[in-house]
Amino acid sequence: MLDDLEAAFDEQQAPQKGRPLHRRKKKRGGGGKSAIALIMVVLIFGGLAGAGYYGFDRVRNYLTTPDYDGPGTGEVTIEVKNGDTATAIGNTLYNVDVVKSAKSFIEAADANPDSKNIQVGFYKLKKQMKASDAVLALLDLNNRVSTKVTIPEGTTSFEVFQLLSDASDIPVEEFKEAAKDPEALGVPDFWFTRGDEKPVTKSIEGFLFPETYNFDPGLTAKEMLAVMVQHFLDATTELDFVKKAEARDITPYDALMVASLSEAESGVAADLPKVARVVYNTLFKPSADIGGRPRLRLDVTINYGHQLAGRDAKESKNITQAELEDASNPWNSHLNDGLPPTAINNPGKAALEGAMTPAEGNWYFFVAIDKQGNSAFAETYAEQQVNEQKAREAGVL
Repeated sequence: MLDDLEAAFDEQQAPQKGRPLHRRKKKRGGGGKSAIALIMVVLIFGGLAGAGYYGFDRVRNYLTTPDYDGPGTGEVTIEVKNGDTATAIGNTLYNVDVVKSAKSFIEAADANPDSKNIQVGFYKLKKQMKASDAVLALLDLNNRVSTKVTIPEGTTSFEVFQLLSDASDIPVEEFKEAAKDPEALGVPDFWFTRGDEKPVTKSIEGFLFPETYNFDPGLTAKEMLAVMVQHFLDATTELDFVKKAEARDITPYDALMVASLSEAESGVAADLPKVARVVYNTLFKPSADIGGRPRLRLDVTINYGHQLAGRDAKESKNITQAELEDASNPWNSHLNDGLPPTAINNPGKAALEGAMTPAEGNWYFFVAIDKQGNSAFAETYAEQQVNEQKAREAGVL
């Protein structure tokens, strides 16, 4: 095509002898043809350039992963599900226009080693975000859409219900109703086995694992409690709690109740396995100093009965003799031998470990001796009296 154009130019510019007047006319006519030819050249080269740019753009888009440039606009809620890979998350984000392509998110996640810490849950993100920004947004827990609740170690079930209700606006009664059937919440039946001859009371107490939760939006009271039960099962599985308790000829439920007692009585974590040892010694080899009976005589059990009845807990010094002798309180360990009907709170991991592997010692008594909560342990009542005097001098008894 370029050769034909050059020939056309040569033809228009060739001189014609003997007809000068006609040469001028042909010159004007030739100029018009030259203009046309020039326009054709411009159009052709312009077309080639346009085609070239179009082709280059196609190649560039093929070689470069599509990604948004800006920080994003608007808002959208997405869910990262359990087991989601970077590809799955990328597809989720692409489908709601958070990222321009799933591949851009995959590459951004691969480039950020922290991406492996993205947690399951719901997140509020902007639309049309740069993929690397989307990764950072998923790592920022401030973008989580959840009901956050912290359950401290030793919290009772009815205190848990109130904390959950306050955070979720679900009425306390719905939690109480859901808790009536622990097995429906995921507690395996084998847990409700006692080592004594007392009847089993199937209670949720002890199975609501204490930690900080981020509950997904829209969960019911039953679903929230089921999440907590699953966390308990996960924790006890990690500790090998069931097998280690049974290796000591203790049922897992008995060990759970012991953990709740030591959680309530210990002022510091270091005392948890020691208090557990006191409980086991009292139950399985009661000494003459405690009357030769497996009677725990722990004020915290009286208080649990009070709280179940809707009354406030009391400091030990304020518990009356009538309350110590109250036969209507099944949790009264000053009056009843053995373990109480149920756990008296929801113990944490350290208390579970203490009940599973108690400290070695022949103690039957203990008392807090300072304001930091440290306890002194004694084998005999005479030693206990000395420790109680220390507690009085420290102003804690």
